[in-house]
Amino acid sequence: MTQSALPPDRSHIATEQRHPDSTNFDQLTTHQQVQLMVRDHAAVQTAVADAAPTLVAFIDALVERTRSGGRLFYVGAGTSGRLGVLDASECPPTFCSDPNQVVGLIAGGDSALRRSSERREDDPSGIAAEFETHALGARDSVLAIAAGGTTPYALGALTIAKAAGALTGLLVCSPRAKPRDCDHLIVLETGPELLTGSTRLKAGSATKLALNCITTVLFAQLGKVHGNLMVDLAATNDKLVDRAIRTLCSFDPALDRSHAAELLQESGGVVKIAILMRVRAMNRGDAQAHLARFAGNLRSALAPP
Repeated sequence: MTQSALPPDRSHIATEQRHPDSTNFDQLTTHQQVQLMVRDHAAVQTAVADAAPTLVAFIDALVERTRSGGRLFYVGAGTSGRLGVLDASECPPTFCSDPNQVVGLIAGGDSALRRSSERREDDPSGIAAEFETHALGARDSVLAIAAGGTTPYALGALTIAKAAGALTGLLVCSPRAKPRDCDHLIVLETGPELLTGSTRLKAGSATKLALNCITTVLFAQLGKVHGNLMVDLAATNDKLVDRAIRTLCSFDPALDRSHAAELLQESGGVVKIAILMRVRAMNRGDAQAHLARFAGNLRSALAPP
């Protein structure tokens, strides 16, 4: 019988080391366990704050490419992949963005969102077919996500993306050198997990916060946000219709909910158009043309001529 080769020793990776405060975790009371988990998560905000300069650099490069028609691809395996898919899937309802503008790809495909497909992460060329399907090109951006920074699937994605001319980034939760094919390295130093190696904990929370920063700032820079209002949200259910109505009313205190709902319907359900129809006393067609002149930026469209 041939003995299988041993896997690489990852004991040097910060997220794989034992946490000194949780060596007796199973012996703690429920209250103590919860307290410890909450206290340990204080490191999440610090880790993302410390990484802010690298996040900003990646986002600034991303904004320019997205303005020219490029797309953002999140690539990861396991928890990292699921978080990328989650953040990507929230963009269309939040910003009324094209579903192809931010795409989450996970090792093992969509079935891996519910059922673990961890062996697929060991293939450095595993993403190749997906990139080919999406016709990855020079205007696109790829952010590989790997908490420990060693996942072959994620690192291989950088090599393939770089060869296609795409902007590349790597988001990790353990210090490491920048790979050759990586333009932007983002390190969120969250340290050891309370459950050794379980990066769905602090590392997962920090990753989610970082991804929130990336897409929220990206779409704010692209004019999808006015102040702190989601003026490009897709009103696809009662909750979002209510939010759209309240947003519309915030631009004119004299507008009541009933009339705001009628105006929203007249606008075709497009909040920005409804706002211009009310504030600028325009009909729907004129509001659409006016907004188009300002590339969809409501603040510019509302500015005095």
